[in-house]
Amino acid sequence: MSDHFFVVTGGPGAGKTSLITELARRGFHTIPESGRAIIREEMARGGDALPWADRVAYAERMLERDLRAYEDAQALSGPVIFDRGIPDIMGYLTLCGLPVPPHIAAAAKAARYNVRVFLTPYWDEIFTQDIERKQTEICAEVGDA
Repeated sequence: MSDHFFVVTGGPGAGKTSLITELARRGFHTIPESGRAIIREEMARGGDALPWADRVAYAERMLERDLRAYEDAQALSGPVIFDRGIPDIMGYLTLCGLPVPPHIAAAAKAARYNVRVFLTPYWDEIFTQDIERKQTEICAEVGDA
């Protein structure tokens, strides 16, 4: 287990990335969320591994990127703060009503984080939609990725 790996998780627009950006500014090792980077890449290349197109392909791309980030973080000392973790992919698929493939469940079980997880609740005052975040406020409240 990687006791020095901490996950900040929660629905979209809850302030996770803002919190993690501030922690990075203060000198903590941080790992950015993979979802937005994948959305930007897919949109730039005209791909469909997007949460509003091919959700399974999007989840697979998140897994690939998150496993690489987890492996890279092994070399870091001190606390490492992750903007979501590999288990979030299972939550994403479940919220989408999709089955969790065995290899994703196995990856979530193998890539361990500290048992203390930081959950950011929905925050109406800061929630915004943009080209990468198309969820409505109602979906954000229940955690629809």
